Amino acid sequence: MADKTTYLLGLDAGNTVIKAVLFDLTGRQVAMAALDGQSLSPRPGHVERGLAELWQNAQHVIRACLEKAAIDPAQIIAVGCAGHGNGLYLLDKAGEPLLGIQSLDTRAADHAATLAQRHGEQLHALSLQKPWPSQTPSLLSWIRSNRPELYDAAGTVLLCKDFITYQLTGERVSDISDMSGCGFLRMPDCRYDPDILDRFGLQDAEALLPRLVAPAEIAGTVTAPAAAATGLAEGTPVVGGYFDVVASALGSGVVRPGEASIIAGTWSINQVFSREPLNDPAIFMAAGFAPGRFVNIEASATSAANLEWYVRELVERGRHHDDPFGHCNDVIGKVSPAIDDPFFHPFLYGSGEGADFRAGFYGLAGWHGEGHLLRALFEGVLFEHRRHIETLTASGVPFKEAVLSGGGSRSPIWPQMFADCLGVPIRVAEAQETGALGAAIGAGIGGGLFADYEDAVAAMTGTRRHHRPDPAMQSHYDTRYAIYLKLVEAMRPVWSELAALRNPGDL
Repeated sequence: MADKTTYLLGLDAGNTVIKAVLFDLTGRQVAMAALDGQSLSPRPGHVERGLAELWQNAQHVIRACLEKAAIDPAQIIAVGCAGHGNGLYLLDKAGEPLLGIQSLDTRAADHAATLAQRHGEQLHALSLQKPWPSQTPSLLSWIRSNRPELYDAAGTVLLCKDFITYQLTGERVSDISDMSGCGFLRMPDCRYDPDILDRFGLQDAEALLPRLVAPAEIAGTVTAPAAAATGLAEGTPVVGGYFDVVASALGSGVVRPGEASIIAGTWSINQVFSREPLNDPAIFMAAGFAPGRFVNIEASATSAANLEWYVRELVERGRHHDDPFGHCNDVIGKVSPAIDDPFFHPFLYGSGEGADFRAGFYGLAGWHGEGHLLRALFEGVLFEHRRHIETLTASGVPFKEAVLSGGGSRSPIWPQMFADCLGVPIRVAEAQETGALGAAIGAGIGGGLFADYEDAVAAMTGTRRHHRPDPAMQSHYDTRYAIYLKLVEAMRPVWSELAALRNPGDL
């Protein structure tokens, strides 16, 4: 008898890796394929990717996932894609790839600061977000001012996952979670607004904006060319998809108001769900993904990307570690925490407090080894998460526990550090690929398999581990966190001086 089991395909396109993951309707991972992408840095502060490579990588992982699963592609009910938020992915007027800018880019730092100074309050009143360097409208405004020939060639503004959806379906669409997360939508209405464009100096950009859909809404179907390229069945529905932080929260089991999601990935993502978005200038952003469903987000590029850099530049030299991340956890496990251990500022890609912030180790002594360096790195990332979470809770969204996901959640050490430092129980999601699972959850809703988000999340998510805080370690982290913040303040004038000395042509 032929296998009649049905499946959902979730794609997750980050700044570094793209993944295709096949799930059954209980959320069990059936097959997965992943491929590293190549970031390009044509100039300091510029972080780009080739769009042709992005689509080639998407084709590769989808086909590889289907081959591993050995199923009939017609058994896939629907496809959903999540992708890193912000950055800028441009098509030209003919629909051909034009430019891909990732969310680690800082070329628009000065431009965004000027926009924030002139229009920050008004833009926050409209979109609940102020201009910042790799924000999509800030980047588009920078392109208009600094690369007018590129702006004139542009036909459609997309975000990362939208480019993949476009290649699969031929539809130029984006969803409300991504577009609200990048500051292009009036909140809480989640709709385009010409006043927002005006404030960014983009009065003529309305025609560049894609059709807006709900994340779980069917945006199109797989075309014949896309089917031939990926192995998917022609006509398979594809939903609008998600800002990856929203998808990862859903895939980790967080969906109800008052529930919290922490993502230790490329970015430090700290978010609490609510029925209405917080209207507080201290909060980095709010995103909506359905009526009465909002996520309040405090975030910066200060999380596990620091560990990825350390592994790439220091551990993997000569490929002398078969399991580089396992090596890191092993050497940290051999270190007994001390109050005067070294510190690390996780600002390799700047900070939400200032694009000029730089990373650094502090307080090293001759008796310190690699384990102390790595523990300082883990702790510095943790302290930036804590700083963001304190901003959220001070704005009126306290929580009693949180779910940790992202690459950092796979460490046997980091989740307990989060519990100890934050003083709340931490759950680690059952699924490792929570972003792809969240996208698949949306595909299941769009495909008519689930009544609503609560139904889908209950059916497809679970918990792998629980970590309860150790009061003794909480006191340890409280003391070190206070010193960490003093170090940040002490370094501010140094970072500012370095920025002033930098050649203006470098950015």
